[in-house]
Amino acid sequence: MTTPRLDTETLRRLPKAVLHDHLDGGLRPSTVVELADTVGHTLPTTDPDELAAWYVEAADSGDLVRYIATFEHTLAVMQTREGLLRTAEEYVLDLAADGVVYGEVRYAPELMTKGGLTLPEVVEAVQEGIAAGMAKAAAAGTPVRVGTLLCGMRMFDRTRETADLVVAFRDAGVVGFDIAGAEDGFPAADHLDAFEHLRRESVPFTIHAGEAHGLPSIHQAVQLCGAQRIGHGVRITEDIVDGKLGRLAGWVRDRRIALEMCPTSNLQTGAAGSIATHPITALKDLGFRVTLNTDNRLVSGTTMTREMSLLVEQAGWTVEDLRTVTVNAVKSAFLPFDERNALLRDVVLPGYDSVR
Repeated sequence: MTTPRLDTETLRRLPKAVLHDHLDGGLRPSTVVELADTVGHTLPTTDPDELAAWYVEAADSGDLVRYIATFEHTLAVMQTREGLLRTAEEYVLDLAADGVVYGEVRYAPELMTKGGLTLPEVVEAVQEGIAAGMAKAAAAGTPVRVGTLLCGMRMFDRTRETADLVVAFRDAGVVGFDIAGAEDGFPAADHLDAFEHLRRESVPFTIHAGEAHGLPSIHQAVQLCGAQRIGHGVRITEDIVDGKLGRLAGWVRDRRIALEMCPTSNLQTGAAGSIATHPITALKDLGFRVTLNTDNRLVSGTTMTREMSLLVEQAGWTVEDLRTVTVNAVKSAFLPFDERNALLRDVVLPGYDSVR
């Protein structure tokens, strides 16, 4: 059997699933420029290409706090219904153009109320934009399904309020909850009330952990808060010595707790040193349920196709490796079991079989 040539176009056509992607980190540069002009917000530059380069350069600091600070300009243009409708619709269309067949997009509603919108109005606008994007993508022959995760911000005190919002919109396209923001100094366990409420309501959630903070943050997320997935989780390797798993690493692997790994983003924040040595490869080979994600497409200057290309070119990944992480993502999606199976059977597996 010959090994298929994984050029960029072949990779773009492969069906993809992305579980960890921030809405406010994935806007089109041209859209940021146009909306900023509309709302009177000053940008570092009004040239879309220069703005895209500014984002990547600013995020390449190796510091998570500075990385997060780059969101000032995208959030500034997402404070109106019109801005949210447009950015949500374009988000879906950009995924579809990249070969994504299932996506979960996350955002913090509390960061989008400065223009006078209420939290429910923010969610309603985003869901309307996503629905419009999915309809257009389907009409163009590139269908994609997108669910939303609502984020509570770990350094603020509205996580329970956001959890209530997830429950309220669980039948309107919101599929789960996340807690985001600066990890160090803001433990997830401070928000146990929100997680306990979600468990009582049978709502799944993921938690950012193991990126800027080490094993204690992963332990809290999994053992105290009950997360079904871990956002990033690269520092789980601190519990692995010469291929031997410690208690926590073994628990995460054996219970199939998915790791939402984002290689380019991790390089930018200093959580990994290179694509070639990124923990995603070793963890995949050790049997962890690793998934491949973009995190923030504008801020990292990336796409799912680009993330795949980097792993193929610099870490020696094959189409079987890409198939593995895509299957992992669908299996760990916050969707009902039968819908996950149908997506695998009807879309993902046939798509990978076609390039063997």
